[in-house]
Amino acid sequence: MLKAMQLHISPSLRHVTVLPAKGFKDFIKVKVGSKRLSYRMVFYFLLFLTFLLRFVFVLTAIDTIDGERKCSTLGCLGKKIGPRILGNRLESTVPEVIYQVLEEPSDQTEMRTRPESPQTLDEFIAEMKVGRPDAKTFAVKLKSMVTLLEQTTRTAKIQEYLYRHVASSSIPKQLHCLALKLAHEHSTNSNARLQLPSPELVPALVDNSYFHFVLASDNVLAASVVASSLVQNFLRPEKIVLHIITDRKTYAPMQAWFSLHPLTPAVIEVKGLHHFDWFTKGKVPVLEAMEKDQKARSQFRGGSSAIVANKTEKPKIIAAKLQALSPKYNSLMNHIRIHLPELYPSLNKVVFLDDDIVVQTDLSPLWDIDMNGKVNGAVETCRGGDKYVMSKRFKSYLNFSHPLIARSFDPSECAWAYGMNIFDLEAWRKTNISQTYHYWLEQNLKSDLSLWQLGTLPPGLIAFHGHVHAIDPFWHMLGLGYQDNTTVAEAQSAGVIHFNGRAKPWLDIAFPQLRPLWTKYVNFSDKFIKSCHIRAT
Repeated sequence: MLKAMQLHISPSLRHVTVLPAKGFKDFIKVKVGSKRLSYRMVFYFLLFLTFLLRFVFVLTAIDTIDGERKCSTLGCLGKKIGPRILGNRLESTVPEVIYQVLEEPSDQTEMRTRPESPQTLDEFIAEMKVGRPDAKTFAVKLKSMVTLLEQTTRTAKIQEYLYRHVASSSIPKQLHCLALKLAHEHSTNSNARLQLPSPELVPALVDNSYFHFVLASDNVLAASVVASSLVQNFLRPEKIVLHIITDRKTYAPMQAWFSLHPLTPAVIEVKGLHHFDWFTKGKVPVLEAMEKDQKARSQFRGGSSAIVANKTEKPKIIAAKLQALSPKYNSLMNHIRIHLPELYPSLNKVVFLDDDIVVQTDLSPLWDIDMNGKVNGAVETCRGGDKYVMSKRFKSYLNFSHPLIARSFDPSECAWAYGMNIFDLEAWRKTNISQTYHYWLEQNLKSDLSLWQLGTLPPGLIAFHGHVHAIDPFWHMLGLGYQDNTTVAEAQSAGVIHFNGRAKPWLDIAFPQLRPLWTKYVNFSDKFIKSCHIRAT
């Protein structure tokens, strides 16, 4: 048995002497470094030791929280510090049972636990505090709550898409009122039936020294904004010829509006489709395709209720199918652009404008763009700062799971936009673009509408394939009708802005901060506008 020993340290700290308790003169001399140690260094050493002990205590507490109660203090310290010193990371301490529960199919978990699923995070935390469950129960409860919240979110999104579909597909009573009042004015006021354009300006309709624009619309208010913004921002408005095409039912209101609201000195022509000789002779392929398309949609799509009832498809897919049912995509006004060479046989070049755009700059420089022999000058939609809007490629519109599409096109090829397009009609007449368009409409019908879902752009992408010249994005900013990430300042810097999407600026669902860019071209003091209660907000 060891006896107590005496320890003597010299004042200089140079020697340490260990003496046996019985007083033997033998001693053990241990030489310490010749370097003098100051009391300050001893103080710093004790201070460091204090912090080290506190660090060990924290690690021990963390191990206790993690459930490793069998881990000793020194063992925990080694476990925590050792791998980090060696440059290794610890493996995850999440129990394997949690992964097993999370990987389990959701429907099984839902069937077992949904009646008891917490509906909020606060409920979940309260339940966990009271029950103190094991890891498996914790994971099951958590997954059940997340699944329930996902289903609730999905239902809410689909309802939102359905309401937006109904709102965008319906004709607001204000616009219906405007059309009725103008039709009545057309029948009772000779000034509302003036020939457009006046006889002395008719030669300008076929004069290629003018800047010719084509607008196809059955919306009088929208057409008025396009026309006003175009003329007001043009440096030489006397050189504008705007050809407005509408259907039979809208012809009288459209003529009445532009007869009573002339945009002098620009030349405005208003024609109904029934006024075109070419369109009334024989069979028009696009009309036949549209009739078949209407029957196919009613037979195979089952309407909006059937689309919304689908429990497995993602909300964005359901939104796309609802949008495919929109009257806009089945409107002749939307398809008529494919017949521009036949409608205007004397013209060499035209700029086609959608009725949901606003012109903010002089568009005459578009005629100076060298198209390099191409037919369609358009803005590409796969490049740009806004990845939500400018990220569209062929795979965004065409169904590449269908073999007919997969073997014919490249899914990564950049798409382009309808809405503000330069069409070289001379180059177009040398191609088979129109025939290709009708061929693919027929193929889509034969394929149960499975080649694409939206209306005119997908067959347009196919028909104009290889005939598109990319123009500067300045000339056409997209997306103002389906997202509000674009700031007002960004929109104001574009030459043409396009409210493509459901949130049209004449609807209540329009984005309020973007709508003034459109309403600035509406004269709210006009008697027709006031009488139909059309307001800026």
